Amino acid sequence: MDREFASPLSREEVKRVIEGRGAAKRIPMAVHQWIDTTRFGGRKPLYDAVLARYPNDVLTIPFDIPEVFEGRADDMSYRWLNYDNPFPENTPLDAISAIDDWGKLDAILADFPDPNYPGLIPNGYAEDGRYRLGLWWYLLFERHWSLRGMENALCDYYENPDEVHRLYRALTDFYKAMILRGRRELGLDAVMTSDDIGTQTSAFFSLDIFREFFKPYYKELSEFTHSLGMHFWLHACGNIQLFIPDLIEIGLDVLHPIQKYTMDEREIAEKFGDRLCIWAGMDVQRTIPYGTPEDVRREVRFLFDTYSRPDGRLILAAGNNMTADTPLDSLEALLDEAYHYGTKICQEK
Repeated sequence: MDREFASPLSREEVKRVIEGRGAAKRIPMAVHQWIDTTRFGGRKPLYDAVLARYPNDVLTIPFDIPEVFEGRADDMSYRWLNYDNPFPENTPLDAISAIDDWGKLDAILADFPDPNYPGLIPNGYAEDGRYRLGLWWYLLFERHWSLRGMENALCDYYENPDEVHRLYRALTDFYKAMILRGRRELGLDAVMTSDDIGTQTSAFFSLDIFREFFKPYYKELSEFTHSLGMHFWLHACGNIQLFIPDLIEIGLDVLHPIQKYTMDEREIAEKFGDRLCIWAGMDVQRTIPYGTPEDVRREVRFLFDTYSRPDGRLILAAGNNMTADTPLDSLEALLDEAYHYGTKICQEK
């Protein structure tokens, strides 16, 4: 295969696409960050070889966010909570109520992790001309339930609203300090984070709950990121159509993944595709693991035909992390079709 395939788009080309200032020479591809080839065991070199043949237009750089209970060898205070894990080893993640009593919140906030911790910023990401995206998982809702347990977190919006706001305030302040460091120390062009605020069939919350507990902090982070000359990206699984107008209002630049089988892609593209960039997620629930390579190619063409615009506003991704049952031929089909059809459709537009 032609090694030219490995040539990524430039930072400026990707910026232009995101901002709706014009399409690049092909649809940008940012699939590599959604596949960990160590999952394939002895087949890892085969998957690595396929990925190496195709471009990855966005360099993703993960921040070293604190764990709930575990500190670092050089700083044991670098953790969200200032006490050790009392739960049995196999307790389900969403059942761990680490903050079992909001009365502990004062002490937790007094000993919150320091965003100036040196290890927060990773090493080894040299400048290579690509668009640079800083990443952390678990923004507000996801971090909330990881600290309170899912059942408690869902009740907190009604029973403990003041405590929720205090926690979200502290998290937002931490993130802002981290984003500033990412810009200064890593030369980031954007940051991406996650909040899975949708289910397979509907939004997780009412619009009132979203606007009271999420939108103000999202807006603050988006505006702060923009003030540094950066873009703000959000991953949100499930059906979040109810929230998209508000996300556009707060200045969200890139939204991932518009999860298949939860929303109508054509409707999303028609209503919102001119106002934010879609990081379109290839379906990893059915098409990738169970479809044929031709099914995969057909879905790539559908995504590109649905979301692509003369002014850009489209990047390709996987809908979530690819699993160990991802066929090698399907991965190759995804990348090959994205490269060739993504080039063709841009030339035609």
